[in-house]
Amino acid sequence: MTVEIDARGLSCPEPIVLVRRALLEADETEEIKVLLSTVVAQDNVRRLAATLSWQAEVEKTSAGFILSLKKV
Repeated sequence: MTVEIDARGLSCPEPIVLVRRALLEADETEEIKVLLSTVVAQDNVRRLAATLSWQAEVEKTSAGFILSLKKV
């Protein structure tokens, strides 16, 4: 199952709060896709994911970034 979080246009710390909640509630088989609009938000979410033992793959798009998070 894939969970999608649209955090585009949200200012800090909102993207982190949304993603943290999703990571803590997700089971190990779920994938979480996070839509972000800024480099700063992308960096912050990647750091959070690494802290909670999730791997992040980043895709740059014309609207910002898509992070695919999977449990390590």
